[in-house]
Amino acid sequence: MKAITYTEYGPPAVLQIGEVERPVPKDDELLIRIHAASVNAMDRHFMRGEPYLMRMMTGLRKPKIARLGVDVAGTVETVGMNVTEFRAGDEVFGVCRGTFAEYGCGSETRFANKPSNVSFEQAAAVPVAAVTALQGLRDKGKIQPGQRVLVNGAGGGVGTFAVQFARLFGAEVTAVTSTRNLEMVRGIGANHVVDYTQEDFTRNGERYDVIFDLAANHPLSDLTRALTDGGAWLPVGAVTKGGWLRPLTSLLKAAVRSLFVSQKVLVVSGRVNKDDLLVLKRFLEEGKVTPVIDRRYQLRDVPEAMRYLEEGRVGGKIVITMT
Repeated sequence: MKAITYTEYGPPAVLQIGEVERPVPKDDELLIRIHAASVNAMDRHFMRGEPYLMRMMTGLRKPKIARLGVDVAGTVETVGMNVTEFRAGDEVFGVCRGTFAEYGCGSETRFANKPSNVSFEQAAAVPVAAVTALQGLRDKGKIQPGQRVLVNGAGGGVGTFAVQFARLFGAEVTAVTSTRNLEMVRGIGANHVVDYTQEDFTRNGERYDVIFDLAANHPLSDLTRALTDGGAWLPVGAVTKGGWLRPLTSLLKAAVRSLFVSQKVLVVSGRVNKDDLLVLKRFLEEGKVTPVIDRRYQLRDVPEAMRYLEEGRVGGKIVITMT
């Protein structure tokens, strides 16, 4: 089968398309014929081997696993002997390893049936980004109707889902994004928008019950000024495009500060599971959530897709199609 592989860390040029052996599912796994996958920020980190601390897990000098991609939507080809919920021919979406390929294997606990009213491309845009937004706002932020929620980095993959979930849960939503994405985030439900190239949301006098932060581009002192008493800062991970030291320092300061004040810091790190995929399936079927797709690339063009991701201008998700 054809797949994107890489044998060294580096820029998108290290990614190559070639023939690899088709995977064989374990007893509790599905073999998926992949119709579409999508790109996440984690793919860039694995490709670059950055931050360097992550190489303790992924390989010090070269990647231990030579495949990229996690999100997937496709058709079940075969199932392992212990799989009970799926059978060959089922259309599914979820996550597995190495999805920039024609086939992939993954545990049945990390898949759900694809909603019939969305395409494979739309379904592939959902798992990691939507689960991260859902778990962050629902489980960490515990947002309530009427609260004021700000999404910093609202134009990206996780951000577009966060805006929609916050509105779905009854919050008043302010979306911070670039000029080119302002109309898009309005279209998916933002009550207010802030163009970060023109305005600093921490200095306009507004205060929020929850700041869902995908950018980590403000010092802690500014963020606390923008939070209400008892408000919560929800940074999504500790790694950003600009490195890890500054956000990590902010997290440490915030953790210490939260011992003495009512404002909280709660780091968000989504984990895909069947229960939440079923929640997302219902939202998609009911039309309450719509995946936002910026660009589509074919499998051979994954290096170009990664270059576009690194430009930092993506509005929604980048999808890889196998057609």
